[in-house]
Amino acid sequence: MRLRSQPLGNKNLIGARVEAARKSQGMKQKELLAQLQVRGVDLNASGLSKLEGQIRFVTDFELLALSDILGVSVVWLLTGEDK
Repeated sequence: MRLRSQPLGNKNLIGARVEAARKSQGMKQKELLAQLQVRGVDLNASGLSKLEGQIRFVTDFELLALSDILGVSVVWLLTGEDK
């Protein structure tokens, strides 16, 4: 497993939580990318890495798909809190 070489960016709020949820489920980036593809979200490995590193923006389509795939709420992805 490669460690992040850059500090987290400021282009999205959800990247670190996406990475944490994915890892807590033992899911590899490749598996998450495949699930996204099935849902019609065209994202490559570099794009996912940048999303998780908070150095690229996240679309609303990506947000909804990530929430569904990871089994977490959109609110949790955005705020870290479940309401």
